[in-house]
Amino acid sequence: MTGPVITEEYRKLQQKLHEDNPDYGMASVAMAPLVVEMIGRLDATHLLDYGAGKGRLGQELLKLMKTPPIVTPYEPSRPEWATPPAPHDFVTCIDVLEHIEPELLDNVLDDLARVTRRFGLFTVHTGQARRVLPDGRNAHLIQEGPAWWLPRLLARFELIQFTRIPQGFWVLVERQGEQAS
Repeated sequence: MTGPVITEEYRKLQQKLHEDNPDYGMASVAMAPLVVEMIGRLDATHLLDYGAGKGRLGQELLKLMKTPPIVTPYEPSRPEWATPPAPHDFVTCIDVLEHIEPELLDNVLDDLARVTRRFGLFTVHTGQARRVLPDGRNAHLIQEGPAWWLPRLLARFELIQFTRIPQGFWVLVERQGEQAS
């Protein structure tokens, strides 16, 4: 088991942001067409949405797909979704990593490696967020470019695809030791 992935204080801040801001956590909706493409490419029938926020990715997949995968949401700031998840063949982590407390990032990346049985689709926003936390910090606690992120990801995963997007990048990765399909 990995170490803690969130402090209690930060969990409460995130919970408040999700409760007070209806538009907080919309990035997964914008990324849903890419997730649909990857589901088809990887023939995924189950998906773990790591850092699911309000569960919008699962809702969007229901709209976009005739036969969507079974989506398991994991969101530490929501008690009903806070139980550490079991490994899944396909894991998404959309607009999450830049929100992680810097001192816990290695724990979160290790946990992502633990739960990714085969493939992961992760997005990272590399600049400032529009939102500010109730304590005054920018909601993106980590604002670093791909050169900073990639070594941390590649220490735990094999890179299949790296793509720049306007505010950052996304990667398709696979568990180390797996062979690409």
